[in-house]
Amino acid sequence: MTSQVGYRPIVVRALAVLSMHTSPLAQAGTGDGGGMNVYVRELSAALARSGVRCEVFTRADDQSLPATVAVEPNVRVHHVPAGPLGPVAKEQLADLVDEWAGGVAARLTGLAVDGLGVDAIHAHYWLSGVAGHTLKHELDVPLISTFHTLDRVRAEASVEEVSAAEPQRRALAEQAIIGCSDIVLASCTVEAEQLTELYGADPDRLTIVAPGVDHAFFAPGEKARARRAMGFDPVDPLMLFVGRIQPLKGLTVAVEALAHVVAVPGLARTTLVVIGGPSGPRGEEELAEVQRRVRASGLEGRVQMLPPQPHHLLSTSLRAADVAVVPSRSESFGLVALEAAACGVPVVAAAVGGLTTLVEHGRTGFLVEGRDPTRFAAHLAPLLADRTGLAAAMGAAGAARAARYTWSDAAARLRKGVEDLTSRELLLCR
Repeated sequence: MTSQVGYRPIVVRALAVLSMHTSPLAQAGTGDGGGMNVYVRELSAALARSGVRCEVFTRADDQSLPATVAVEPNVRVHHVPAGPLGPVAKEQLADLVDEWAGGVAARLTGLAVDGLGVDAIHAHYWLSGVAGHTLKHELDVPLISTFHTLDRVRAEASVEEVSAAEPQRRALAEQAIIGCSDIVLASCTVEAEQLTELYGADPDRLTIVAPGVDHAFFAPGEKARARRAMGFDPVDPLMLFVGRIQPLKGLTVAVEALAHVVAVPGLARTTLVVIGGPSGPRGEEELAEVQRRVRASGLEGRVQMLPPQPHHLLSTSLRAADVAVVPSRSESFGLVALEAAACGVPVVAAAVGGLTTLVEHGRTGFLVEGRDPTRFAAHLAPLLADRTGLAAAMGAAGAARAARYTWSDAAARLRKGVEDLTSRELLLCR
């Protein structure tokens, strides 16, 4: 149940940013690290440049980690212990949330004593949202929530591991967090609709804040130079998959699509480069399945597996590609699709979630309904067969579209959302 407390002005000068299960300092593409790591790091940096101090809190998972890391002016990452000082499966972290929230509260109290209090909390993912729900009332500040993925959306996408690992606990927690949040951020209109339709979110408390792109790194460039830098073949058609290896991301679909592509005359030497590592409870199982399908399809030598790359180097791999393939079962946004477009690379993506707002079908790439690899191949093949014509034109259109997305704009939208609370009443959950 929610009640309301009175009007009060809010000026956002400092945020407590909660990212319990994964650190913005972690390598995206490893463990539980992915687009959320990039989002938290880049948005915090953009807020800091706009004058908002960001105190980022994550769980300490290594005893060698310092308590606090100064990332850049006005951005610090605080490592807060909860449970063992080592890796803990994301599916088991819910039992550590209360301990972690207590640790965060103690750190925030210490900062406040030093004159470094915060004006609001920004919680990322449902685990941090549970902690944020508690901290909101302890600190009497607004709660902003960004979920990145939603349990009920993933359940609809038939991602078996979600319901098995986190039965109703996660969905009910998300419902409570949404009810208590003063602002819920959605990355696009599709996610906003999911929040209202599946969780009954108040539309007046939804703010759309699309992620951005660091255009200093992610921009069109010379393909031949990028291929030399990455050691890729300078001539062969090249498909690129970037993401964690888990059922959600659909790498098996990309592999089977490649099997159909290489059967097309002139495309027999097409290579699929995969950048990412196993993630989640079924990551190793999924990697084994990918390898099995590669062997079964006779694609040895045509699939190149690379480990996750530092984010600022990923742009070189993207520029080297002729097309990026994103066959995810579910994506709240799909940051890698945006980054590929920013590099002038056309995208063939599943027609799900935020990907439908990023890829303009027939102009910047193609959207594919369903999971049939032959449908993906039918859109990949023309791009790979006409790399200097169709693919180049779609890539240029994608880069122009991606130029609209910046982290500075995302930071400005978040600040405005918080400051707009001065004309509304803050929620107080009981």
